[in-house]
This record gives sequence, structure tokens and C-alpha cells, in this order.
Amino acid sequence: MDSHLAGGRFCGMAVFTNSFGQGSTYVYVGKQWDGILGNPKLFSKVSAGLIWGYRNEHQDAIPFNRYGIAPAIIPSLGYAFTPNELGQVFLLGTAGLTFAYVKSF
Repeated sequence: MDSHLAGGRFCGMAVFTNSFGQGSTYVYVGKQWDGILGNPKLFSKVSAGLIWGYRNEHQDAIPFNRYGIAPAIIPSLGYAFTPNELGQVFLLGTAGLTFAYVKSF
């Protein structure tokens, strides 16, 4: 969930279950750029923050993890279908991609 600020900035928190079934949290700040490649519906984001939750035998699954907390940078590319609907693809390092569909009410 993002909270948008002036100047294309945002902050937020994501709560999820990681690949190893452990409860995890990502707390972040970031920046959004609209109108990528001259398309007003195409946007890019980069967030940076801390991930908590990769613990015990899975601590080494993410770099720089100390005490279950590690820094992270997550770039994404998105498309606004309408003012209230958008899709995004997040690049998760070498681990994979996450696809998201967001509908605001």
C-alpha cells in the first residue's frame, strides 16, 4: 500500500509471506516517473527500504541480511488502464517478478 506525496514521491509498507512460508514485511520510500517513452499511461517506480522476515536457515536467501533485516531496492514498470485501475511488474533482484493489478475505489 503506497501513500503518495508531492513530487512523485511515495512511501508504504507491504506485508507478505516469503518463498519459504515466513511472514515478512517491506517498509519503503520511493519515486515515480510518469509519461515514460512519451506515453502518459506508462510509469516507472523505484522503491528502497528494509525487508524483515528471512530468518533462520533462510537468512542467506537475500543479500546483506542481518538479524532478519536486509536493505532492498525494487524497480517497477506500470500502466494506468484508467485513473482507478493499473497494472505493475516489479523486478525482485534475481528471485523473480511480481505482477500486480490495483483498483482504487
